[in-house]
Amino acid sequence: MTIFNFPYLSQLAYTLFTLFVLLIINFILKKAAKRIGEKGEIHTTRIRLMFRYINILVVILAAFLMALVWGMNLGDLAVIFSSVFAILGVALFAIWSILSNITSGIIMFFNFPYKIGDKIKIHDKDLPIEAAIEDIKAFHLHLRTDDGELITYPNNLILQKAVSLVKKDVFLDEGKNAL
Repeated sequence: MTIFNFPYLSQLAYTLFTLFVLLIINFILKKAAKRIGEKGEIHTTRIRLMFRYINILVVILAAFLMALVWGMNLGDLAVIFSSVFAILGVALFAIWSILSNITSGIIMFFNFPYKIGDKIKIHDKDLPIEAAIEDIKAFHLHLRTDDGELITYPNNLILQKAVSLVKKDVFLDEGKNAL
């Protein structure tokens, strides 16, 4: 007689191993995002936003791997994932602007020459804007004009328009003047 007469012992062992590996991958990805953020002097709120994206990626990967571990056929799993992605694709086509802003936010995290506090000028023929970057969100930037007006500017447009740096770290200069 065996000590463990449990029919799903191997699946539980694979599940624990898979979860352990995914936790390590999650840790490594977050560490890399934090290192890139610190190296690029990226604000901590933007780094935390990348952490959320990493968590979503790891959860999707975990769902896929758990389905394989617990005996789902690869063909059945492919049908389920393709159906889900087809439904999401049709649904998200209607809101492509949101997706484009999120994608732009991810691109801006890794490669955006301007930081929070920089005063920039957006060269738009219809609406030229000169303002300081107050915050960079997942969908848009918060820009503060000299008049105190708050402008929310979509991330996808900031990557499409010509932008020039007027003054580096305006908020830091204002803090020095206040002392």
